[in-house]
Amino acid sequence: MEETCEVIVTAAEAEWLAEFTRRLVTDRLAACGHNSAAIRSIYRWEGNVHDEDEARVALHTRRSLVPEIVVRANQEHPYEVPCVIAVPIVDGNPEYLRWIIAETREPGQSPAAN
Repeated sequence: MEETCEVIVTAAEAEWLAEFTRRLVTDRLAACGHNSAAIRSIYRWEGNVHDEDEARVALHTRRSLVPEIVVRANQEHPYEVPCVIAVPIVDGNPEYLRWIIAETREPGQSPAAN
């Protein structure tokens, strides 16, 4: 079976992130997204330490679709450098993992292809 992963994306506004998630699911780049509207991010940016409220989504998808998700985030995200990281799903419910594959498309296919 094709490898699956969880792709984490953060953003300043929960509603923007929910709409971004909806577009990715609609376009079959992700099978689903579990959004958390309130997280606290502490990070260094341009020499300063920031402490900000953010939102986070955990997308479930094919590992082979991560590059397309990165491109979409770089095109659509309001951040100059959006956080988009993928972590492998090493094991899980086989039926759920098959569902992720069934609900996403092959890399490079148009959204209507699957």
